[in-house]
Amino acid sequence: MRTTRIERIAAGWLALEALGILILVVWELVALLRGDSGSVGSSIALLVLTAVGAAALGAFAVAVWRDGSWGRSGGVVAQLLVLSIALGTLTGEGADTRLAATIAGPAIVGLVVLIAAARAAGRRARDTPVDEV
Repeated sequence: MRTTRIERIAAGWLALEALGILILVVWELVALLRGDSGSVGSSIALLVLTAVGAAALGAFAVAVWRDGSWGRSGGVVAQLLVLSIALGTLTGEGADTRLAATIAGPAIVGLVVLIAAARAAGRRARDTPVDEV
């Protein structure tokens, strides 16, 4: 099945987020190699988890491009996780509204395009005759 424009936009958005997280992986690696971390073990664990997150978002992007519903679902969960991080920056002693908005903005856009992509996929599934399935 051919994906719609909004589905390709959603896949592209997820791919951009994966690229952004991959850049964060490189930044963390450079910091680790320069000795800018207090705990090497914690830095390596964070590096690995960040790389896994980038790989997951990349896989979600490919799945959405190929009309896989699991990619849309995983992408929505990822956006909600990022929104929870943004909410966390609004609380506590070092609360920062601008940082929260910077974190939440892309997640909100991602959530909107992923929901629109899911709706488009649902419409396409309803319009497809049973013989073609």
